[in-house]
This record gives sequence, structure tokens and C-alpha cells, in this order.
Amino acid sequence: MADRRPPDRVIVIGGGLTGLSAAHRLFTRSAALRRPVEVTLLEAKPRIGGAIWTAHREGFMIEGGADSFITNKPWGVDLCRELGLGDALIGTDSTRRRSFVVRNGRLLPVPEGFVMMSPSRIGSILTSPILSLRGKLRLLLERFVPRKTDDSDESLASFVKRRLGREALDRLVQPLVGGIYTADPNDLSIAATLPQFLAMEREYGSLIRAARHQKRADQAASGARYGLFVSLADGMEALPKALSEALPSGTIRTETPVRRISRPDPLGPWRIELLDGSSIEASAVLITTEAHAAARLVDGFDPELALQLRSIPYASSAIVSVAYRRNAIAHPLDGFGAVVPIIEKRSILAISFTSVKFPNRAPADSVLLRVFVGGATQAELFDLDDSAMATIVRRELGELIGATGEPLFLEIRRHPRGMPQYNLGHLDRVAAIRRLESQHEGLGLAGNAFDGVGIPDCIRSGRSAADAILSALTEAGRRAVA
Repeated sequence: MADRRPPDRVIVIGGGLTGLSAAHRLFTRSAALRRPVEVTLLEAKPRIGGAIWTAHREGFMIEGGADSFITNKPWGVDLCRELGLGDALIGTDSTRRRSFVVRNGRLLPVPEGFVMMSPSRIGSILTSPILSLRGKLRLLLERFVPRKTDDSDESLASFVKRRLGREALDRLVQPLVGGIYTADPNDLSIAATLPQFLAMEREYGSLIRAARHQKRADQAASGARYGLFVSLADGMEALPKALSEALPSGTIRTETPVRRISRPDPLGPWRIELLDGSSIEASAVLITTEAHAAARLVDGFDPELALQLRSIPYASSAIVSVAYRRNAIAHPLDGFGAVVPIIEKRSILAISFTSVKFPNRAPADSVLLRVFVGGATQAELFDLDDSAMATIVRRELGELIGATGEPLFLEIRRHPRGMPQYNLGHLDRVAAIRRLESQHEGLGLAGNAFDGVGIPDCIRSGRSAADAILSALTEAGRRAVA
């Protein structure tokens, strides 16, 4: 008998990169199903793109969120090429591929070959002024530190202190990792964030030995690592824009907040209740919001799932874009930026030399910087008003890179509760969430709260969740016509 049911409808909640990637995957792959799938994406805000935001102002290109992504995770580059953006990918300036760490108010180069916590070039460590003699000697003893023998979750701080010593943690690893996760190293789970270093310890018994045994150890050098980052010539917002343009007209509905979702009949459709009082029925629903927002949506039909989602903490941060005339800054800016250790007791997390990293980000006689404020370790600074935050940023830039006079402009972009914290026990929390999710046919959860926080991770999460939804719909279709 022919299947005369109406087409399946899938509702994607959240118009950030994860949601857009999921909607695009659903649309492009639905042809493989026995019947077409109607996709609708609901976004509460007036714009799509989530934390990705690009503005052009008087020759400056300002990024309010991520300004690049890494290429050794292929999902970002692959999607760009699929969307016709391959030729728009640009790499970092090959002549200035290094970064700095602040020590006693001075910007000192990160030692060559020190990637996160893998010291592949001992000579550069020994000659670096970032560590004291005692700190260097302790790091060299890493080769004699025994392996961890149990599988219990360990914090980043514990792992680094155990293997490399406290000074290496405070002066190098914490600021470098903090620039990615804006997290407290005492809470951060190394198994959930940097499992490759656990694998290095298990296989080689030493991070130093592991680095030396890598077949392509030369790529672990500072310059080579920075070469792994790419951006888009017209700014990162070109990616969500291309995704939206690849979807059929009417797929995306902005300014459409969702109150809750439910499934009154376990064998029937999902009901998506909107804030305006209307509702939509769907065969499947894919939630791509922050975990705490997803918890609110599912609380009515699965309080335990909501509890697990709420257990993932978030940190708030701000990105302050500042422009100066080049002659107003004393520092040569001969690198991509600087990270600031907590031990320095300063009021910023990092400075990115945006117009040095990528071309065409500022006029030739000007400099564009991005300053990061807040995070888990300085949560109180996020709550400052714009005037107070601007004052702090200008003071820090004056002291660290010799910025003088009035900036050409200063813009603050806030991300409240925007960065999930992969704290101790994160992998167990995610496993519990996936177990509960699997009990609800046609429900999907995706986003940076689960398996990675970067742009490629968000793309992979959205596309994988879409694939799972399509597989479930295909199986349900087979059962219906059997």
C-alpha cells in the first residue's frame, strides 16, 4: 500500500551555527528518504548566526564572536567548500606566527614547540624567560613522572602540576588553555577537553617523549600550529549567511521564541509551543540552544533530562574591539596576540592582534585589537557597565602594549552564559544526557555544550544530530508501510 501520510516535518530550534548546519544537512540529505522532509528553523532573536557576528566600519572588519577556526578538525573547511566558500578561506600571516604570554607586565614569546602543554623543543623552554630556573628544572623532570594508573577524571590543573609542575601550569598552560575555554583549570576536565594528552601519557609515559616520537613533530612548532587557523575573507558571518541562503525560502523564522515542547501522545507528533500562543506539530525536533535553554524546553516531559542539561555550567565573557592609529601603540605587534595568566592579577584574559593575524581587517595606518574580559576566573568583570569595562581595557592596553591617546573606536560585544564549561564529570553528564535523549524518539540535542566548543565541533554536532533524525524518520517510515 502506498504511503499517503503527509511529509515529515522537522523543527530545528536555534539559529546559531549548530542549528543552521543541522537544517542544511536535513535539507540536503532528505532526498535519500522515502519521502521528503519539511524543515523549519526557529530563532528567538531578530538575526541568525548566534555568537558569530561581523560588522564593517570605515575600513575595519569587526568580529563579535569567533574570528577563525582550526583546520585539523575537517568539518569547518569541508562545509565551507560544500557551500562554495572554499576560495574565500584565508590563512594567518605566515611571517608573524607566534604569540606572547604576559609575565610581570611584559609580553614574552611562547617558547617554540610548546603547544598547550606539549614541550617538543626543550632548548626553547630552557632559554625562555617565562619560567624560572626552578620551573624549567621541574619541567625537565617530566620524563621521570610515573603514569597515572586509574581512570578517574582529573582536572587540567592536577594533570599539569603532576606532569610539568605548578609554574608551568600558572605561567604557560593556564593562559593558553584559558584563551580557548575561559575556564578555571582546577575545574576543567582534561578528559573532556584535551584527551590527546592523556593518550600521550598512557602510550609514552611522558609528554616530552610523546612529542619526540610524533612522526610529524615539526608541525607542533609554534609557527606551524598557528598555520592551522583560517578565517573567511569577508568575515566569519559569511558562513551562517551562506547556510541560510542555501535553504529554501521560508525555512528560517526569526523572532520566534519557543515556550516549551511536548509530546502528548508517545506515538504521536511533537508539539512545539511558541511564545505567541501558537503551536506547531512535527515528526521530530532538534534543539541546538545552550544547555540551560534546552533544559527549559524539555522540563515538562522529562525533568531528569532537564536536570542533567542544567548541570552543565556556563561562563560569560565580553569581546572588546578597539582600533588605534598604528603610531599610537609602542609594541611592535610582531605576533598574533598575548594571553594573560591569572597569576598576573590583571583585568583581561587575552589580547588578539586581529589586523596582524589576517589581511584586510584594518586600514594600513591603523590597528584592530580584540580584548577578552570575564570568563569563569573573572566573572565579576563581565558585570561591569560599558564605561567601566572600556576604562579597564584602555588601561590594560596602555600598560601592556603602550597604547596611548583616544582609540578610534571601542565596541563591546557581550556573550552572557555563552561558553559551556567542561568541568570534572562532563563526560558522565553528557553520557547521561544521551541516554535520556535516546528514550524520546524524534528528539535531538546538539551544540557546543556536549562534544567540543569550536566552530568545527558545532558543525559536526549539528550535522550528526541531523543524520540521526533522518535515520529515525526513515526507520519510522519503513514501519509505517510494513
